Amino acid sequence: MQLENAMESLIKVFHTYSSKEGDKYKLSKAELKSLLQGELNDFLTASKDPMVVEKIMSDLDENQDGEVDFQEFVVLVAALTVACNEFFVESMKN
Repeated sequence: MQLENAMESLIKVFHTYSSKEGDKYKLSKAELKSLLQGELNDFLTASKDPMVVEKIMSDLDENQDGEVDFQEFVVLVAALTVACNEFFVESMKN
């Protein structure tokens, strides 16, 4: 049940931001930035890199269409989740 809720949340968050402009099934750069600021602000703040959104967009946009579709978005979420898990595992070892 928790995993189903998490999956539903991912889908809802993506579509909340992707429906603001252009293709409602893809995130434009502005929509991606808005999503990152609204949902992952601590991650953005910790980065301290003014080009972080551009770098994320470039890394995620595998088909180079200037937008991030849901599959590309899930790659970001998965990578951040793995990184967080590794951080917590290391923290628990110490």
